[in-house]
Amino acid sequence: MPFKKSKNHEELDKKMEPELNSLPPIKNLTNQEKMTNAKAIQWLQKNRVMVVAVAIGILIGGLVLWKILGPKKADFPMGEGSSATKPGEGTAMGSQAPLNTDKVSFLTGLPCDNYNRRAIAVMEAGDVSTRPLSGLSEADMVVEMPAITASITRLMGIYVCNSPKEIGSIRSTRHDYITIAKGLDAMLAHWGGSRFALDMLKDKNTVPDLDAMSNPYGAFFRKEGIPAPDNGFATYQGLYDAASKLSYRLENHFEGYPHQQESAPGDRPAGGSLRVGFAGVYGVNYTYDPKTNTYLRTWGSKDDTDSSNGQRLAPKNVVVVFAASRQIEGQYNDVDIEGSGEMHAFMDGKEIVGKWEKEKKNCVIGNDLVCMTDSKLKFLKDDGTEVKFVPGQIWLEILEPGQTLKWAVQ
Repeated sequence: MPFKKSKNHEELDKKMEPELNSLPPIKNLTNQEKMTNAKAIQWLQKNRVMVVAVAIGILIGGLVLWKILGPKKADFPMGEGSSATKPGEGTAMGSQAPLNTDKVSFLTGLPCDNYNRRAIAVMEAGDVSTRPLSGLSEADMVVEMPAITASITRLMGIYVCNSPKEIGSIRSTRHDYITIAKGLDAMLAHWGGSRFALDMLKDKNTVPDLDAMSNPYGAFFRKEGIPAPDNGFATYQGLYDAASKLSYRLENHFEGYPHQQESAPGDRPAGGSLRVGFAGVYGVNYTYDPKTNTYLRTWGSKDDTDSSNGQRLAPKNVVVVFAASRQIEGQYNDVDIEGSGEMHAFMDGKEIVGKWEKEKKNCVIGNDLVCMTDSKLKFLKDDGTEVKFVPGQIWLEILEPGQTLKWAVQ
C-alpha cells in the first residue's frame, strides 16, 4: 500500500526543501549510479519523517547509555582517595560554608580570638570522687553520656575559644565518644580507653589522638594529693602544643551550629526546672534563671562548679537526646549515637521537641559497634530545620530510653 503523506508531512517537506536543494549536484555518474541515487533520494523523500525519528531515537539512546555507563564523580569513603588527606588528619569537614560567618566560636556563637581553632575534646570523669571537675566552665560544649549502661557517666569537654590552665580529672575514652569527636572535627585527649576505642584510634583517619598513656611532649601530668586514677590532668596549652608538634591540623573544618539572638528578658518565663535522670548519683538537675538566661547545674544534689575557678556551671543551652545502649564484654557501653532519635532542646526557658540525626555514610571504620564518620550530629525541629541555639555554652545529655526527662516551667 503506497504511503500517503499527511498534512504534517507535507509541511515538513516544505521546511526541508531548501536544505535538500542546497546539496551539491551529482556529476559524472553512470546511468546505473544515477538510477540508484534517484531511487535513494525518492525513498528518503517519502520516508524522511521516519528517518528523522530514528535518528532522534539513536541520539537519545546514546545519551542515556552515556549517563549510565559513562565516567562518574569519584565516590571515596571519607579519609580515602583524597590527596588532601594526611596521616592523623582525616578530611576537611562538610560541603557547606561555616554557619557562623563572624569571628565567633562555631560551637557557642560567641566572639573570641581563637574562633577558628580546631577543637580539642577531652575525656573527663563522672565519678563522685572526682567532683568538682576542672575546666568545664570554659568549654564551648560538653557531652555527658553513660560509660556503663544505666550507671556511670563520663563527660567530654570540647574546647575552642578558651585555654583552661587545668582540665581534669582526665579518664579513658570509649568508641562512642570518638565518633562524636569525629563529627565535630575535634582532636581527642584521653587517658587510655577501652580496647575497642584504642583499636579504632590506631587508624589515623579517625581523629588526631592525644593519649596520656604515651604522654606526647609531656602534655599530661599527675596532680599531687589526689589518688590514682582520679589525678590525671592537663593544661589546654600543653595539649595544643603537643598537637602542634605532632603536626596535627590546628584549623577548624567543622561548619558549626546555627545561632539566634536570645530572647528579651520580658519574653522569658519566671523560672523552670529540668531533670535529666541518669542513674543514682549521676542524675542531673538544671534550674532555669531568667536573669542570666542560663540553666544552673546541680549534680548529685550539689551545686556543680568548676574546681579551677569556682564558677557555677550554667550553660545557655541544654540538649537532651535519647539513644539505646547495651553492655559489651560486661564492662563497656555501646551507644547507638549514629542514626536518629528523640531530641529535646532547652533555651530561653523554653523547650523545642524534635529529633537528632547523625548519618551513617562514608565510614572510615565500619563494624558492629560504630560507623566512624565525620557526619554532623544534627539537632532538628519538626520541620526538618536545624535548631538555632542561643549564643553560649551547649551541654549535650545522652539518655537511654526509659530514663527520666522532666521539664517544668513556672
